[in-house]
Amino acid sequence: MSKTEYDNFGQKLAFHTAPTLLGIKCASLVSLSSTEFDLDFHTQYFNSRAAAKELKSRILCSRGNRALMLVYSEKLLKKRLADNAVRSVLAKYGYPEKYSLEECLDRLSKSIRESDIFPHEIGVFLGYPVEDVEGFIENKGENFKLCGAWKVYGSVENAKRTFANYDKCRTFLCNKLNEGADIYQALKIS
Repeated sequence: MSKTEYDNFGQKLAFHTAPTLLGIKCASLVSLSSTEFDLDFHTQYFNSRAAAKELKSRILCSRGNRALMLVYSEKLLKKRLADNAVRSVLAKYGYPEKYSLEECLDRLSKSIRESDIFPHEIGVFLGYPVEDVEGFIENKGENFKLCGAWKVYGSVENAKRTFANYDKCRTFLCNKLNEGADIYQALKIS
């Protein structure tokens, strides 16, 4: 693997998953090219390096030369999936009442691979407010109050604060990479 590929992968992660990498969001998605990146290597390498910070990555699906990678905080995502409102949303989509994080991710991955429509329940995995996930589903993506990292149907003020925090994370992490650090140095992962 070339240094350019290594650096480009880090830059993609920094831009698309910074809030998760910095611990304020339970999970983030990034779409990656399998012709640009050795995805098996990067997934395994990230998981081995980032385990100390309880961060993981997983390829949810691949289509053509694109793959959808979920980067997540195991601790934050488990806590999120234990929330009763989140469990209620997932139950509507056939997730079992008692499940492990891995079972949920397996089910989500299967839903993405087997459906022509992107599974809307993914919003709860990404930490979006339940009222916004349900609003998106009920309104078929229309009639939202604000569009940013997600479509907002509930509290605009809370969403604006969250969007601003996500932007700060992205700016901070991308600046660290622009200063010469790699993604692991920027995250203080040895």
